[in-house]
Amino acid sequence: MENRTLESLCNVVSGGTPSRSKPEFWNDGNIPWIKIGNIKSKYVSEADEYITQAGLDGSSAKMLSKGTILYTIFATLGEAGILTIDACTNQAIAGITIKDKRVIDTNYLYYYLKSKKEYVNSLGRGVAQNNINMSMLRKFEVPVPAIDDQKQIVDVLEKANSIIECRKTELQRLDDLIKARFVEMFGDPILNNKRLPTMLGEGIFKLSNGKFVPESKRFETGIPVYGGNGISWYTDEVLVEGDTLVVGRVGFQSGNVHYAEGPLWVSDNAMYISNYNKQDYDLLFLCHLMEHIDFTRHQDAGDLKKITQKPLMAMEYIHPSLSQQQEYTAFVKQVNKYKSVVQKSLDETQTLFDALMQQYFG
Repeated sequence: MENRTLESLCNVVSGGTPSRSKPEFWNDGNIPWIKIGNIKSKYVSEADEYITQAGLDGSSAKMLSKGTILYTIFATLGEAGILTIDACTNQAIAGITIKDKRVIDTNYLYYYLKSKKEYVNSLGRGVAQNNINMSMLRKFEVPVPAIDDQKQIVDVLEKANSIIECRKTELQRLDDLIKARFVEMFGDPILNNKRLPTMLGEGIFKLSNGKFVPESKRFETGIPVYGGNGISWYTDEVLVEGDTLVVGRVGFQSGNVHYAEGPLWVSDNAMYISNYNKQDYDLLFLCHLMEHIDFTRHQDAGDLKKITQKPLMAMEYIHPSLSQQQEYTAFVKQVNKYKSVVQKSLDETQTLFDALMQQYFG
């Protein structure tokens, strides 16, 4: 088996962004323009923005054909996908088109690139904006076994990956079941179409901002430190003894809600419920209620997304009876037990998949 550079096997090009100040580049566009957020799974089949032919011609964006491998090279590094449509991309994504499919299989190369995510991120950490340049990508050394061997490798990886995707789908359906049960019992909490009693936030809970954790206090194990995106790291001190709800306060995670089991710490980019009305509300129900309301609607305008305590305290929240709330949370806990079983199976299959990737690609 020989190693070959990516550029010897493929044409590797970067994308681009047409000027936002020129409406003729965007208005009524019909050319899919792919961003990192559109690469959610192996196959990339849709965009949420489109550009015009003038936008394509007037920028560094390039038309990529169906079957092109996409690879992220800026900010979020090492994500890969295969286009199922003709499209172009922004500059954070490289388009990789195989020159001779008798030499290397598209799916084999896709999995190889996926296996390099940790390596690519280690390269990107040395750069201020966390990126790798096209020259680095083109010089990647790709192991190239015989084409039949490549297809055998792909067959094994596809089987493992299909189990992973099935487990992820199962988890999503269980989440959907929980949401459907909420709507069935309580309706839309914003419209309050079930005409339930309401209470102001200030009568239900007290919010406090989290506190900064210095680098010297951030560890791999210990007391979990919650931010807007869940557990960020661990520390050796406790800010909150019991269970609470953590709400993202700054950044793209502002407005996200997490149920957090104490003891824990909350970082300064989040806020938390430091006290709540236990006679009227079940904490787990309150968490699901807040998720349905979607606090991201209250993010301040501007480049730095943020949310303050004020709109959450001034808001009216539906107030079903405590027995109704507990009926719902009992259902949630039962579904969560099954989710734990599915998650364990997913984790085990992911470990197997990672071991296979290491075996095949090193």
